[in-house]
Amino acid sequence: FNKSGFCLQNVHSCVCPEGGEILYKRYAELRDRAGVTDYEVGKQTGIATSTLSNWKAGRYTSKADKIKKLADYFGVSIDYFLEQDKVLA
Repeated sequence: FNKSGFCLQNVHSCVCPEGGEILYKRYAELRDRAGVTDYEVGKQTGIATSTLSNWKAGRYTSKADKIKKLADYFGVSIDYFLEQDKVLA
């Protein structure tokens, strides 16, 4: 479990709270700061751009394996994506 209480071991059943809205907001912030596109992130992480679009639209919740890929790509913790009050330095 991470600090938010989300199980990260069973990647097929873990999802981000609030339908992925927090995750997408955090992702978009990091993407914009890095000056990359959804396509570039998808190519480097293996996450389909359609998945990112579905997070944005609130149609999908995100699995822990994808959150981990994004955290690794952007060099932040998984908790950064899951907690509303986290601030990026």
